[in-house]
Amino acid sequence: MLGPGLALAAYLLGSISFALIAAKRAGVDLREEGSGNPGATNVGRVLGKRTGRVVLVLDLAKGALPAGLALGLLGPDDPWTAATGAAAVAGHCFPIWHGLRGGKGAATAAGVLLVLVPLAGLASVVTYLVAKRLSRRASVGSLLGALVGAGTTLATTAAPRTWMAGAIVLLVFVRHADNLARLAQGTEPES
Repeated sequence: MLGPGLALAAYLLGSISFALIAAKRAGVDLREEGSGNPGATNVGRVLGKRTGRVVLVLDLAKGALPAGLALGLLGPDDPWTAATGAAAVAGHCFPIWHGLRGGKGAATAAGVLLVLVPLAGLASVVTYLVAKRLSRRASVGSLLGALVGAGTTLATTAAPRTWMAGAIVLLVFVRHADNLARLAQGTEPES
């Protein structure tokens, strides 16, 4: 019962949109401003980089916290530890509290990987930072960071964390479908 409870709690925590909370406090409807996405990048565009960074850290923490709790209570190779990590990202992407309309999942995914597969998490974060800087697009950094995180997990870790990383990269890519289309068309805005 502990494993399913942790996964459910991770989903519910992941469903808290710090982006929408910050925007509401500022009197802004984030879904009507900037890109309309309730994520740290759009918060940075609409409310300023400092607020965007705070939301980014909180989104990372809502992946890291439940992953760390599951790791401590169940161990790294328990399937429910992996499910807890994936559930936190799913909650961010499809939040129950916000009509299943959430963010893109990259920061929450990085938080999960930093705890459950530290090398993959670090590789993901570094890839994000470098790719974003070179491309000047957060979406490129997020997509490449997710791919590198999943690839590093696959290369260094056994199941069930490998299927967790696969589920996470799939969630991130699904949530970035519009970005992928704009990148293919050459119309993706700089971040």
